[in-house]
Amino acid sequence: MRHPLPPEIESLWTLFTAPVVWALHFLACYVTAAIFCAKPGLLGNDFFALRTLIAGITLLSLAMIVVAALLAWRQWGFGTGDPPHDDPTRRDRLLFQGYATLLLSGLSFVAVIFTALPAVFLTECLR
Repeated sequence: MRHPLPPEIESLWTLFTAPVVWALHFLACYVTAAIFCAKPGLLGNDFFALRTLIAGITLLSLAMIVVAALLAWRQWGFGTGDPPHDDPTRRDRLLFQGYATLLLSGLSFVAVIFTALPAVFLTECLR
């Protein structure tokens, strides 16, 4: 049985949500760390505070990616239709978009974790 897709999630913008969140997370983490290390005292002197800030940014980014993945899973029809979605129909196009968005969300989730890993292992700025 084919279920109709909800119209409110039929947008190409959902495809770009998770990679954009990862890119913004990457910029926020590395720019904040660069400023913290280049200008001592500007953002404080406690490296633990920087690590906590990066952890907070990471958790927020991961939550946003999970929401994007849930929307993608919903657009994919909760996995009811197996790929490939290659028929020239609107339904298959939307299922493919949902599936691709779900995969990009998973990749972005892993990328956010790898972006935040240096904050776990580094304990001070090397000057």
